[in-house]
Amino acid sequence: MGELPVIRIRELVFRWPGATAACLDIPAFEAPRGEHLFLYGPSGSGKSTLLGLLGGVLLPEHGALALLGTELSGLAAPARDRFRADHVGYIFQQFNLIPYLGVVDNVLLAVRFSSRRRERVMARGATPFDEACRLLDRLGMTGDLLHREAVRLSVGQQQRVAAARALIGGPEIIIADEPTSAMDAGLQSVFVDLLLTEAAAAGATVIFVSHDHRLAAGFPRQLALADINRAIAVGEAA
Repeated sequence: MGELPVIRIRELVFRWPGATAACLDIPAFEAPRGEHLFLYGPSGSGKSTLLGLLGGVLLPEHGALALLGTELSGLAAPARDRFRADHVGYIFQQFNLIPYLGVVDNVLLAVRFSSRRRERVMARGATPFDEACRLLDRLGMTGDLLHREAVRLSVGQQQRVAAARALIGGPEIIIADEPTSAMDAGLQSVFVDLLLTEAAAAGATVIFVSHDHRLAAGFPRQLALADINRAIAVGEAA
């Protein structure tokens, strides 16, 4: 038997409470280990909803969704939280930084919540602090910025901190929801290169979602959400 896909979806249906129609209806989708996928579609097409399902933040109404062979709907909420902390680096559109913590401390939250990710850092011969600083340096966050409270950062700086937090500890899956929306064109390119380089080093699967198809060039696989979502095909977008 071949290696199980890192992400596997079968007959997944999701409908928001009170809605009459599903916003996602995906008969089948798979992503193997190490794949770098650019998923695109217009605003309101259900991209963020799908990422919420992949992160275990949302649960499907019907169907199966497994990460690393684990069916997320079979886990209680605390177990889903632990699974996500150990295996998924999530770059949210709204960043989800702790406003009163400094830059490095925000990045280190990922390895404080997950001993598995902390052990991966240590296995490389680095301390979590050193690894956080290395990632931040790659993203242009150096000097006094390292200790500045998140609330005092620009939107673009906050986005870079959220990216470093997702990457630290080499999670098997990186989910990026419009991660470059607040960056200028030059930094967008640096960010995508860093993301794919770090993911490749860890053998991680990347699901990178954006409406900006100009960012797709570095991704071996590009997929329109409309190609897998039957709800869009019948005009029922999220």
